[in-house]
Amino acid sequence: MFQPRKSQKKILEYIEKGGYMGVSAVPGSGKTHILSYLASELIHNINDDQEVLIVTLVNAAVDNFRNRIDTFIEQKGLLKGFGYRVCTLHSLAHEIVRERPSLVGLDSDFEIVDDYAATQLLSEVVDNWLSSNIEFVNTLLKPELRPHKVSQLYKNDIPYLLQSIAKSFIKRAKDYRLTPSNVADLYHQTEFDLPLAKMGLDIYHEYQYRLARTGVDFDDLIRLAAQTLTLDDDFLQRLRYKWSYILEDEAQDSSELQEHILRSLAGTNGNWVRVGDPNQAIYETFTTARPENLRKFLKEDNVWGLPMPESGRSTISIINLANYLITWTQEEHPESKVRAALEPPFIKPTSLNDPQPNPADKPHEIYFPEPQRHQFSPQREIELVTKSVDKWLKENPKKTAAILVPRNKKGANVTDALRQAHVEYVELLSSTASTRSTAGVLANILKHVAKPTDSKQLAKVFQVWKRNEWEDESLMHIFKEIKKTLQKLPHTETYLWPKPGFEMRFSEKSSFFDENSPTGEDEKIAYDMLIEFRNIVRVWHAASILQIDQLLLRLAQDLFERPADLALTHKFALMLRQTSREHPDWRLPQFIQELAEIAKNKRRFVGFDTEDTGFEPPPGKVTIATMHRAKGLEWDRVYLMGVNNYNFPSSQPQDSYFSEKWYIQDSLNLQAETLEQLELLRLPDHVYMPGEATLKGRIEVVKERLRLLYVGITRAKEELIVIWNTGRQIQGKLPNQPSLAWLALQNWWG
Repeated sequence: MFQPRKSQKKILEYIEKGGYMGVSAVPGSGKTHILSYLASELIHNINDDQEVLIVTLVNAAVDNFRNRIDTFIEQKGLLKGFGYRVCTLHSLAHEIVRERPSLVGLDSDFEIVDDYAATQLLSEVVDNWLSSNIEFVNTLLKPELRPHKVSQLYKNDIPYLLQSIAKSFIKRAKDYRLTPSNVADLYHQTEFDLPLAKMGLDIYHEYQYRLARTGVDFDDLIRLAAQTLTLDDDFLQRLRYKWSYILEDEAQDSSELQEHILRSLAGTNGNWVRVGDPNQAIYETFTTARPENLRKFLKEDNVWGLPMPESGRSTISIINLANYLITWTQEEHPESKVRAALEPPFIKPTSLNDPQPNPADKPHEIYFPEPQRHQFSPQREIELVTKSVDKWLKENPKKTAAILVPRNKKGANVTDALRQAHVEYVELLSSTASTRSTAGVLANILKHVAKPTDSKQLAKVFQVWKRNEWEDESLMHIFKEIKKTLQKLPHTETYLWPKPGFEMRFSEKSSFFDENSPTGEDEKIAYDMLIEFRNIVRVWHAASILQIDQLLLRLAQDLFERPADLALTHKFALMLRQTSREHPDWRLPQFIQELAEIAKNKRRFVGFDTEDTGFEPPPGKVTIATMHRAKGLEWDRVYLMGVNNYNFPSSQPQDSYFSEKWYIQDSLNLQAETLEQLELLRLPDHVYMPGEATLKGRIEVVKERLRLLYVGITRAKEELIVIWNTGRQIQGKLPNQPSLAWLALQNWWG
């Protein structure tokens, strides 16, 4: 039976009061639980043709809400599944637009283009734009760059940078409800020279033109839903009646337009509850989310603002550490412009008789290494954490642990180290290790099929084929010798498709192998292995005439045994079949690139592992996740890695910023500068000076990173280790230092 805490009892008074309410909930305070209980109670206040609408941020939370609400409903003896609706903001927008598509210029059978397809389309548009605008892009680069370095940048870095800028520009424009023609009108009216805004406009125009032939993206759904509610007041009134109560979860992550939709649905005199934690707003720099919107809402005259400060998640020492970060930020941070990044309420421990009491305190299990004595390279940091977590898991097999990293790439490095040390783990990165591995295996085979004369790739394919046996000590020397020999082949066809009468010989100097080749029994094993490998490769060559989806499924028969890998290949096949329909001119190199993006962790792809489809931290294993992805989760022991002045800058002269690329002239943050030029188009009185947006962007990064550190700390229930590294050592670059916030916490903790 639910026993509400003191602050939760106050929130439940809303059942009788109604109206607008805002709740600022600290980490671990049970906001999902209280929202679910509140929804189950509000069902008594509505008619049979009405619903309580619960809106959340991600699909993973939808089932969680449904299950909890149904549990409360059943306890009251009512029929579960009725009287409420749980959905994401995007699915809500879809439902609104689907009711009146013609009102916003859509057919009744309009399609939604998912994030993968939209990203792919944007990538193509950016590549086409770049090929026609090399001279302009060259003006953005540092003039002292050497030609070979510029060539490398155009191959590896610049397309991704421009794609990121374009994505942000398009998202921001759509959040402002500006179509490409709207932006074009504003651009032609301005008297200022705004080349970055022109770049954003050109890409936005082409992207939207090509998108319209397929459907709408998720940002369009939000924009068109808001437009629908504005254009049809009768429809809006019907929805207001249908959803007489609106409960919003994770409100700190809503954009202005998303907030506008919910405010329209609630109406001035309606019932709207917003629950969130501005201190956990960690998506602002790469989405249109605005945490200050929730703070403003809490201060509106007609809003009943309440805190929910009690939390039973962490020990009192971890609570005190998180609270001190708020205090230090507000009172002592050297950059006054970031002091509002974190605000009360402070976390309070639960009462002694609470159903979820705080864990027993372990102040000795909070650790900050002494910065003067311990300065770790990134690799040494990984080695120490791997060794530490391995020892801890063996001593605590029934407890949970997590290694939280600032970026996906670091997480992949940690995963490799854990695997080599035989430490059991699960991961929550862009794509899981098994997903990346499966994509990499398929991409490597396709590379050979696309270019069968490449002997080095043939040798790589052999290693991929024998990947599960490669570490077998009894066979390793044979594997390596075969791989070396295949790499040296002047003509792969002499092995794969030999002339009649050709035989592979091993013991003579003129043989297939050299004088260091295997002999005796090893020779027989090598011979049989090469014959088997050749036969399989020939089958793959013959299958190359198949459509891409059929080809992948055929390859999977020879490459995988695990059901998850076979099912994952089927998902890849479906994905590439759809891609081939959209791009009938594509050949193997383009499909290989799609798989390589997933294999290199540059694109998220949801697979079939438990860490992809839903997550509960498993005891006896360590979870690897980014700090962003860890939000909403908790573990007994948490390692926070890489807390230095690169990943967590503090607006100090010695800090560096990921968003300021070293190869861009004056190290400008081009994304911030482009969005600032869009602001000038939208607001003609807005003042724009080149470089100021970069400085403003630094402030936003510092604020968000303080909140990210707060999120990381509050994932820990009992034990916390916070560590930093000196970064990659590059000539002319100073080593990274501990983050200023890290130093403040370490000094305070002692």
